[in-house]
Amino acid sequence: EVQVVESGGGLVQAGGSLRLSCTASRLPFGVYAMGWFRQAPGKEREGVSAINFNGGTIYYADSVKGRFTISRDNAKNTLYLQMNSLQPEDTAMYYCAADQDFYKLRDGRGTYWGQGTQVNVSS
Repeated sequence: EVQVVESGGGLVQAGGSLRLSCTASRLPFGVYAMGWFRQAPGKEREGVSAINFNGGTIYYADSVKGRFTISRDNAKNTLYLQMNSLQPEDTAMYYCAADQDFYKLRDGRGTYWGQGTQVNVSS
């Protein structure tokens, strides 16, 4: 069974930084596109960023452009999200997802999902 596990969430003050990590096992990580999503209480899930299998194609939501950076290390089966200049509106549960189709992730869908890691940004 495929396992997707996020880590790195926590509490940070506005203007601070966090780096999220996501590991995926029991799937050929190097051929899968990966993505980050978030969901705040009372809001719909939002696509944050996605990266294709080799890092050559990347998508960012307008709300995080210039502040967040997605990257991947295929040798370690790990996806990252570096989040800088965090704001209270970034508070949400952050989820990692995997899919063979980058454009499905870009459009908010994915095949395999993690359980999420909570990010709280205080003002």
